[in-house]
Amino acid sequence: MLNVETEIIETIAKWKADGEFNPEFNQVESEHSVMSAALGSALTGARTFTATSSQGLLYMHEVLPNVSGMRLPVVMVNVSRALSAPISLWCDHNDVLAMRDSGWITFICESNQEVLDTIIMSYKIAEKILLPVIVNMDGFIQSFTRTEVDIPKQGLVDKFLPKSNLPFAIDINKPRSYGIPAMDDYMFFRSQHHKAMLDSLKIIEKTQKEYQKLTKRRYDLIESYKLENAKVAIVMMGANSTIGKAAIENLRKKGIKAGLLRIRLLRPFPEKQIINSLKNIKKVIVLDQNISPGSSGILYPEVRSILKNKLVSNYIIGLGGKPVSQKELENIVLEILKSDKEERKWLM
Repeated sequence: MLNVETEIIETIAKWKADGEFNPEFNQVESEHSVMSAALGSALTGARTFTATSSQGLLYMHEVLPNVSGMRLPVVMVNVSRALSAPISLWCDHNDVLAMRDSGWITFICESNQEVLDTIIMSYKIAEKILLPVIVNMDGFIQSFTRTEVDIPKQGLVDKFLPKSNLPFAIDINKPRSYGIPAMDDYMFFRSQHHKAMLDSLKIIEKTQKEYQKLTKRRYDLIESYKLENAKVAIVMMGANSTIGKAAIENLRKKGIKAGLLRIRLLRPFPEKQIINSLKNIKKVIVLDQNISPGSSGILYPEVRSILKNKLVSNYIIGLGGKPVSQKELENIVLEILKSDKEERKWLM
């Protein structure tokens, strides 16, 4: 069975075999070993990249807090795929959202162009704030499709990314310990990790602006779509946001004042930007392509907790890659406009 992220690593291996570039390429026996090797690689000061998906990401989970706690600027693509069991080869976001508390900056991308650009930006972000980054793309919807993307020239990337310089890289002439025990000081280290995540918001915004100057492509922490005079707003993440925008466009043609907010940055959570974008909207619909069994969608409580005096509803959609149509999303908006209470439903 071919994993949805396999071709990423196979392509890098082919580039090396064909002599297109000469990285250190390590093939190991499991995802746990992959992330352990990535930790060691990053500690030498080398720019480090890997990719995973679904159960593979869960298999890495033990090592992810070590990488972030040691402040290592690893960049990883996760190709979201539903978790077993039962097995599904298609996409939802339960794999990446299971990692939301692992201390990695996390982007959820809508398009393949955004994935490519975010990987490049992530190295600058990671090396500036000294935190690892997950760039998430939707399995099969993005990973098994072919779309034209603009690949920046090497000279432009070299201009954008300074030479890597990890201040605490391994030096055999100056031995030291890493990831040392911290009993009384553990709370301090965790508070500093949290502060670094919050501080990264400004670095991310600055990096996105710098990248826009070079490529003319704009990225923000969130994306607002026709929210200016909206009466109701969809909040969602990932590739299905394209279908959501089409639904909003059609509703607008019918005179229905609806809008959409796409969350691009999941961690750190851009609270102020979300609050400001939705400040004049009374009815909000969070579309979760995931589920926390026994509770709700995972994004829903995070959005609901920061919005005051609003009706915030939750619809579970697209689990295991179940297709979501434009018409279905339009019907959700129409249903909420008629309701005077918060709804929590599944789109089956």
